Amino acid sequence: MTLKIYGTAASRAARPLWVAQELGLAYEHIPLPYLGGATRTPEFLLLNPNGRIPVIDDEGVLVWESMACTLYLAERFKSSNMPSLAAENHAEQAEILRWSFWAMTECEKDALAFLMHRVLMPVERRKSQLADEAQRRLAGPLSVLEQHLQSRSYLAGERFTVADICVASVLAWVEGASELMTQCPRVAEWLQRCLARPAFLEVRNMAKSA
Repeated sequence: MTLKIYGTAASRAARPLWVAQELGLAYEHIPLPYLGGATRTPEFLLLNPNGRIPVIDDEGVLVWESMACTLYLAERFKSSNMPSLAAENHAEQAEILRWSFWAMTECEKDALAFLMHRVLMPVERRKSQLADEAQRRLAGPLSVLEQHLQSRSYLAGERFTVADICVASVLAWVEGASELMTQCPRVAEWLQRCLARPAFLEVRNMAKSA
């Protein structure tokens, strides 16, 4: 059997796809959209009864929730023969877990609101006030990350790990928020380094071609 990743790259499925690209994994991508009922078929609901993407099928081991998929792949395919995205010690594991959950609880809702009302929604449906409010709320969490990056190059230390993927995949939604990036130059520099990685660029190209 083959590792399968369900979900279009223009969704939160970008997160596990990024890990798979970083690790050079052999996998089958099933680019299901999140609209149009593709995730509500009886066949898909057997994979994820919540009817959402992404889903990973690792030879019968099913994982859903995008951050869980991302963390699972990093740990599952950890190898001593190649650079690892997973933790190498307890200190790194603590950083990976706390920053990954931080991205979901402190940033994701507002980052998505900014993205929708600045970029994705048709102009006539955008509400600039909601984007402005989201950007203001994000200033607090990003200042925490800015301080953290004073003493390290990446979130878990001096090497790129799955923590950087989890957080950068959320903050990519606000990379165009120039005011935020000016206020947090270390965050901006770190984010651009993450988003310039070939693995992420490949996933972004997949999203554009979908």
